[in-house]
Amino acid sequence: MTVLTLRKLRYLSALAQHRHFSRAAEACAVSQPALSMQIKELEEFLGVELVERRSGEAVLTEIGAAVAQRAEHVLGAARDLEDFARHHSRPLTGRLRLGVIPTVAPYLLPRLLPALQAKHPGLRIDLRETQTRQLVAELSSGSLDAIMLAMPVPDPEIESVALFEDAFLLAVPASDPPLRHAPATPDDIDQQRLILLEEGHCLRDQALAFCGHARPDAALSFGATSLATVLQMVSNGYGITLVPNIAVDVEARDERVRLVRFADPEPGRTIGLAWRRTSARKADFLALAEIVRSVPGGRSARPATLAGARRWT
Repeated sequence: MTVLTLRKLRYLSALAQHRHFSRAAEACAVSQPALSMQIKELEEFLGVELVERRSGEAVLTEIGAAVAQRAEHVLGAARDLEDFARHHSRPLTGRLRLGVIPTVAPYLLPRLLPALQAKHPGLRIDLRETQTRQLVAELSSGSLDAIMLAMPVPDPEIESVALFEDAFLLAVPASDPPLRHAPATPDDIDQQRLILLEEGHCLRDQALAFCGHARPDAALSFGATSLATVLQMVSNGYGITLVPNIAVDVEARDERVRLVRFADPEPGRTIGLAWRRTSARKADFLALAEIVRSVPGGRSARPATLAGARRWT
């Protein structure tokens, strides 16, 4: 007799993500015929067509997409139940799937991971680095246990805690003439020279919001996916950018780049840790937050504290 199982829901979720039977089967580590059969059984059990089968791809029907969305909540609840049983008496042990945005991961993780390993040797961290929208989607679906991102998180089903404040600085070519006054203000930002990360990065949106009257199409667009690329453009005289304080030590060491502080209130972002409200591992996440705050780069600091004063104006 056909029954509704978590396995069938996982297969539907994979199909919704990959839109292709072969890729979904590979992601689930099963054969394509086995996955196809389970999806067919799920359709028969529910009495609706979930997938529109096309040449080379699989597209969920309208009802299929709605079922897949609800399946994500069921799968997330099942993972939370498993977490409760496995981790309720052993904080920060076992597997923890952590997502981090790209403008935090390379600067915080090299300092955080050794501290976690030293304090909690029984913890295994599986890392995922991608943009905010994808991280939130994977957290909601249960693919991730927790995520580090810029707050706030506009989802009532997600709980979060602030980790540290990350100020923004103006990075200009060292060959540029000094500003007429310092600290800098938004009026000192030449919109025609402003270089930003590609769309989808929250840092781009935060920079545009700070600039106030800036138009997205006024900023130079190179499709850059990393701060390293943007800072290289600045060091070679192609424009200016906003750089978060956490990245200064790594990305702004080039003597061809001059960093300028902003007048109070300094622009910036709050980096936080988020998890599903239904998760049974809140104690783990709060313990992780305390460790993040204890490592260099994981606590609030004025820019000169981390980067020195050699290129500051």
